Formats: sequence, C-alpha cells, structure tokens
Amino acid sequence: MDDDSEIVKKQGNLTDMLSKEDLDPYSVEELKVRKTMLEQEVKRTKSKIISATDHLDAAKNLFK
Repeated sequence: MDDDSEIVKKQGNLTDMLSKEDLDPYSVEELKVRKTMLEQEVKRTKSKIISATDHLDAAKNLFK
C-alpha cells in the first residue's frame, strides 16, 4: 500500500483534488456527465496498462 501512495504523490495532486472536490454544487445531470468522463478515463487508463504490459512482455521475450 505504501508503494501506491508514493505513486500518487509522484503523479501530482489531480487524483487528490478530484477525490476531495465538493460535489454538492453539481446538478444530477452534471454529476452524470462527470461520472461518464471518469469512466472513460478509467477505460483509457486500463487500455494503457494493457499496452504497456504487452510492450514489456515483448521486450522480455526478446532478451530471453
């Protein structure tokens, strides 16, 4: 868990800012839009993880 917190610190405060943002001022529609945008970002991040993992695996296989 300590490693995860160090990664978040290195990446800056965006995640922290999002998690602490007051959502009360937003309408239901605005919250739905926010949720959709965050879900799209999760998909983009998962895709990047898969791509990076595949790239790393290919590099490892090259040097076996």
